[in-house]
Amino acid sequence: MVESEPDEKLLIEAAQGDPRCFADLYRMHFDRVYAYVARRVATRSDAQDVTAEVFQQALAGLRRFEWRGIPFLAWLYRIAAHAVIEHRHRSGRGLTMPAVPALEEPEHEKTERRASLYRAVRELPADQRRVIEMRFAEGRPIADIARTLGRSQGAVKQLQLRALDRLRARLDEDHA
Repeated sequence: MVESEPDEKLLIEAAQGDPRCFADLYRMHFDRVYAYVARRVATRSDAQDVTAEVFQQALAGLRRFEWRGIPFLAWLYRIAAHAVIEHRHRSGRGLTMPAVPALEEPEHEKTERRASLYRAVRELPADQRRVIEMRFAEGRPIADIARTLGRSQGAVKQLQLRALDRLRARLDEDHA
């Protein structure tokens, strides 16, 4: 079951008015989008990159999103499908995508996973947490984050990678 329509609609409207509110939509849907992408690409690094692209594209196109009662996650899945195809074109791996249906998880499990993610992000070292917030919640490009933090792009990418690895490990611990 996906978030109730009125709540999700309000979150979308808030994010359309203030992109900083996109963080709630990101937190709500990150796990499912990442899982969708990870099943369709070759490596964890590819899954991280493609998932980041999905949320960047979603944030960039959010003002054009029109609520029609269909879950926001469906729109994210469509963006993800296109991003996977583009990734495969860039990497020369062809277009064959296994048909894996998205499985619905019970609402209480989704709520617990979301709470675990919030806790895990809060527990990240400050520099890693800031990169994750700027990259995924605010949708900022690596170059912009590097300028803001006074670090190289490579350093920002490394912070992002470490943060995502730490988040994944923490979430795996919580749900083992």
